[in-house]
Amino acid sequence: MRGLIKLGLLTGLGVFAYNSYTQAAQARTKDDRGPTGSSGVVRNAGPEEQNGIANDDWDTVDQQVDESFPASDPPGNY
Repeated sequence: MRGLIKLGLLTGLGVFAYNSYTQAAQARTKDDRGPTGSSGVVRNAGPEEQNGIANDDWDTVDQQVDESFPASDPPGNY
């Protein structure tokens, strides 16, 4: 009987730990899905909104490509 109580306690602790971990993982991930039929969340254009690139590495071509991203048309100054 003592073994069954220990097993139940251990199972309860495991469930608690798993739920805590999954809730924390969900809180860390950003849900950027928009309503059905939309393109989702679109960030502003520019180097200050971009992750992973320094402002010094940002040039005119990067700016033009970033500003035209959701559209299918390329910049018209080529």
